[in-house]
Amino acid sequence: MDVRELAIGTAYLSQTVVGILGNFSLLYHYTILYFTGCRLRPTDLILTHLFVANSMVLLSRGIPQTMVSFGWKGFFNDFACKLFAYTSKVGRGMSLASTCLLSFFQAITISPRNSRWAELKEKTPKYVGPSIFMCWMTQMLVNIIFPMFVISKQTNTNITSRKDLGYCSSVRHDKTRDSLYAALLFVPDVVCLGLMIWASASMVFILYRHKKQVQHIHRNNVSSSSSPESRATKTILLLVSTFVYFYTFSAIFHCYMALADKPNWWLENASPLIHACFPTVSPFVLMSH
Repeated sequence: MDVRELAIGTAYLSQTVVGILGNFSLLYHYTILYFTGCRLRPTDLILTHLFVANSMVLLSRGIPQTMVSFGWKGFFNDFACKLFAYTSKVGRGMSLASTCLLSFFQAITISPRNSRWAELKEKTPKYVGPSIFMCWMTQMLVNIIFPMFVISKQTNTNITSRKDLGYCSSVRHDKTRDSLYAALLFVPDVVCLGLMIWASASMVFILYRHKKQVQHIHRNNVSSSSSPESRATKTILLLVSTFVYFYTFSAIFHCYMALADKPNWWLENASPLIHACFPTVSPFVLMSH
C-alpha cells in the first residue's frame, strides 16, 4: 500500500471515529433527557437534528473514503454509490439548514420586547418542528437528482467520460449542464447562509446594545454576560462562525472538483476531509460551552 494512501486513510478513519463519538454522545444525552421526562427546549430539538445530519455526513463520506484508501475498492455497486452520495448530500444540506434555523431562532429569542419580532417570540417554539420537517423535505427533494449522475467503478456501461470520486465515479456532462446543476444545488445553500449571517449580525447588535444599556448597573447585579440567553447566543455565534469558516473552504474545494477535469490527488482527497470538518468539530464546540 502506498504511504500516502495509508496516511489519508488514517486521517479519514480518525476523523470519522472522533466525529461519530462526539455526535452520538450528544444524541445519547438528549435521548436520556427525553425519556427521563425532561422538557427539551426548541434549541435542543434543532441540535438533535443537527447531530443526526452530522452523523449522516460522517458515515456516508468517512466509511467509503476510508475503505478505498485502505484498498477495499470492490464493495461499491451502483446502489451503494448512489445511497452514500445521496445520504452525504442530504446530511450536508440539513447540517446547513439546522445551523441556520438555530441562529434564526436564537435571534428572535433574544430580541427586545419592543422590537418587530416581539410577536414571534411566543409563537416561534410552535414552528420549530414544522420548520425542521420542511428542511428535511427540501433537502431530500433538491438532492434527489444527484445520485442519477453517480455510478460504480465496476459498471461496464459505455460511458465516454467519467470523473473519479474515490469510491465511485460521476458521469461527466458539458460545462453548461454542470454549471446549471451546481447553481441548482447552491441556491438553497446561499439562501441559508444569507439568513445565517443576517441572524448572527442581529444577535451581535442586540448583545452590544444590551451591554451598553447595563454598563451603569452595579457590578453585583446580573450582567448580560451571565444571563443564560447571552451565554446561549454566544455559543450559537461560535457555532455559526465555525460553520461559515469550514463551509467556505468546503465550497471552494467543491467548486474546484466540479469544474476540474483532472483534479490534483491531494486536493481530491483533502476535499472530503474538509467537507466533514464541521460535523466533526461542532459537537465538541457545543460541549466546551
